[in-house]
Amino acid sequence: MKKILLIATALLVFSCNTKDEVDLIVTNANIYTVDADFSKASSVAIKDGKFVAVGDSEEIFKKYNAQEQLDAEGKTIVPGLIDAHCHFYGLGQNQQVVDLVGTESFDEVLEKVAAFQKERPSEFIWGRGWDQNDWEVKEFPTKAKLDELFPDIPVVLERIDGHAYLVNQKVLDMAGITADTETEGGEIVKENGEITGVLVDNPMGLVNNVIPQASLEQKIQALKDAERISLDYGLTTVNDAGLSRDIIELIDSLQQADELSIRVYAMVSNYPENLDYFLSKGIIKTDGLNVRSVKVYGDGALGSRGAALRAPYSDKPGHFGAMVTPVDQIEALAQRIAATDYQMNTHAIGDSANIVVLRAYEKALEGKTDRRWKVEHAQVISPSDFDYFENGIIPSVQPTHATSDMYWAEDRLGEERVKGAYAYKDLLDKAGMVALGTDFPVEQVNPFLTFYAAVARQDVEQYPEGGFQMENALSREETLKGMTIWAAYSNFEEDEKGSIEPGKFADFVILSDDIMTIPSEEIPNVTAEHVFLGGVRKK
Repeated sequence: MKKILLIATALLVFSCNTKDEVDLIVTNANIYTVDADFSKASSVAIKDGKFVAVGDSEEIFKKYNAQEQLDAEGKTIVPGLIDAHCHFYGLGQNQQVVDLVGTESFDEVLEKVAAFQKERPSEFIWGRGWDQNDWEVKEFPTKAKLDELFPDIPVVLERIDGHAYLVNQKVLDMAGITADTETEGGEIVKENGEITGVLVDNPMGLVNNVIPQASLEQKIQALKDAERISLDYGLTTVNDAGLSRDIIELIDSLQQADELSIRVYAMVSNYPENLDYFLSKGIIKTDGLNVRSVKVYGDGALGSRGAALRAPYSDKPGHFGAMVTPVDQIEALAQRIAATDYQMNTHAIGDSANIVVLRAYEKALEGKTDRRWKVEHAQVISPSDFDYFENGIIPSVQPTHATSDMYWAEDRLGEERVKGAYAYKDLLDKAGMVALGTDFPVEQVNPFLTFYAAVARQDVEQYPEGGFQMENALSREETLKGMTIWAAYSNFEEDEKGSIEPGKFADFVILSDDIMTIPSEEIPNVTAEHVFLGGVRKK
């Protein structure tokens, strides 16, 4: 009997000291969990790519043994950052073309194009990133000098917002564009009846039809380049705002082969062949890929005066911009998508485009719940139209647009109308959340510039003093939520990511500084020192 009692006691002691085995314990950290209480923790345990425990270090070590331990040395940890609106594949493509971002004159554009062609001779020159608003002469360029430099080589130079091309005569000839070519939903810019070479919005499609297609190797390299850049900044999920079927399937195949690890929320580009395939197929969901939304273009961009406004542009009398997708097509698309499980995410910049989209959403979603349709950009809203966002419509906005556009936005919109532009706090108050992104490569990839623009409403030069329309600044807590849990919610992924909680993917970032407490002017200097995706260190 005594022997049996001793064995039972030994078993009891052994069982009390048994700990669960995990893959990684991170300790001594300043963790913002972004859970429902916005609570903090100092330690996490990770197994099989997911968080299994979150708390303080003492209680974690009481319960778990780890194959690997990481002392965070007091550094700040936040959930893996989500860019709720970007052009991930486009970023990768940009690594293979002439980089024109930051050029300060058209002459500098020409110099860069000529230097690129000398270094990497090509039979088709592609460049991207020019912005006439950054030049001393803030006017669209013309093709005259391109025709002189490259009479026989086609040249396409894309404006930074992706809503205008400058092309030479060779391209116009290839695309069959003449002064008599008719267009709807955009503009073939002319001077004295002659084509200047600038094409805004829909006419760009005529050029796209003659652009050489990238090889499979180039597409794969573009995706890998984009992943490398994105992970380096702490992005673990990217919402690509417009992908074709072949790129979506390529992403899936690379992820399945463990050649691409970043998580992608793919918005299907609004082309008949894409919609016919995906809407009938239904939602496609893996741990790395989520295909359940359609990207639609309502109008163009404000910088190229393609945004559709209710009243004329203040700096171009008689010009209203234009809808890229006609109103009746927006309404028909909304009805078609509402009949499926897919989400409709529509680019709307101008106040006219926004009300068209909001009315179409309201009609199509009548009687439906929890559809989480988004307005991408929601950039200029009439005062009476903010109330539409109370009905489950999510504003997907990009704070750095406000600090990039503030130099000329009032010129475009006028003193009164600009008050309803970049109104992120007003949108948050109505919708209950905002999903935050960058729109890269239109803006920089860096999510810490997003954070800074949202809370300080200034550019990196700390202009303007006191911030741009500060009544629409977000708090730091709101901003972090917009880059994590609210973005995840907007993707129907709040149960698997967006916060540091047991059961969710172990996607997290160790920051160089405490972004929640440092002086606001220091936020742009924050870096992602270490990045974990599914518990695996990627940086």
